[in-house]
Amino acid sequence: MSAAGDPLVRTRFSDAPSFSSPSALVDGLRSVGYLADEQIATVLYLANQLHKPVLVEGPAGTGKTELAKSAAALAGSRLIRLQCYEGLDESKALYEWNYRKQLLRIQADRPAEGATDGRWRSLEADLFSEEFLLARPLLEAISASEPVVLLIDEVDRVELETEALMLEVLAEYQVSIPELGTVRARSTPLVVLTSNDTRELSEALKRRCLYLHLDYPSLERERAIVLERVPEIGEALAGEVARMVASLRKLELEKRPSVSETLDWARTLVLLEVEHLSSEITTATLSLLLKHRHDLELAARELAGERA
Repeated sequence: MSAAGDPLVRTRFSDAPSFSSPSALVDGLRSVGYLADEQIATVLYLANQLHKPVLVEGPAGTGKTELAKSAAALAGSRLIRLQCYEGLDESKALYEWNYRKQLLRIQADRPAEGATDGRWRSLEADLFSEEFLLARPLLEAISASEPVVLLIDEVDRVELETEALMLEVLAEYQVSIPELGTVRARSTPLVVLTSNDTRELSEALKRRCLYLHLDYPSLERERAIVLERVPEIGEALAGEVARMVASLRKLELEKRPSVSETLDWARTLVLLEVEHLSSEITTATLSLLLKHRHDLELAARELAGERA
């Protein structure tokens, strides 16, 4: 761990050729299976160069989490993930003390009656040392000796108080621990925060980040994603899949199909040895794309109308 006073090493992933420019990053991400456009690559490149976190917002299933995973794969770096949820607190996000281990140490080295204050202070100082500290994802990323990718996934699920705990990490790449002091990053992590836009994030958090909005891909890009991730599929069927998914997303659905669900559907069609879509096979496999009864019924009516 890097204690207070140690310099922050501004390591850049851009030392690798794939991070040398936005266009090189497009090619690099493609090499690990992620099809990024120029906007995505530019924001990720600038986040890396400027040592800024990047906040990626958009509907669920549009490739936000996958972007962080792909950046880590491209850089050959460890991915550290903080999965956010309602009720997440400091002990699960930053750190906590190993109270059981501390108690065992006290019992094993209990000062005798009449012990000096100095011995008590020595034991207390030992109890609140790194040996008894449990690092959670944020502190783990800060204290890593090598460059890592820190993914803070679905940050919009946490309360504002927990969001505020992250600000020191996002702005200064450091964590303040009262018993130990300030732990500063040995090298700057590449930080990616994702949000499904279920609530408005604080301006304080947004101000510290570069911003990227990922929507559902265009028809041509989704077709390319299907061909990239499901290489067994034919080009004609991949186009039909992309067009059908695009048409479903135009309906008043409770949940639109995600890209991951498009890929699941494409793999299913390959497994069923389908070469071209028909209304019958589409209706029979709609549950791969739609997960609400209302959505299934609406889509089935639309398909029936097309057949009429």
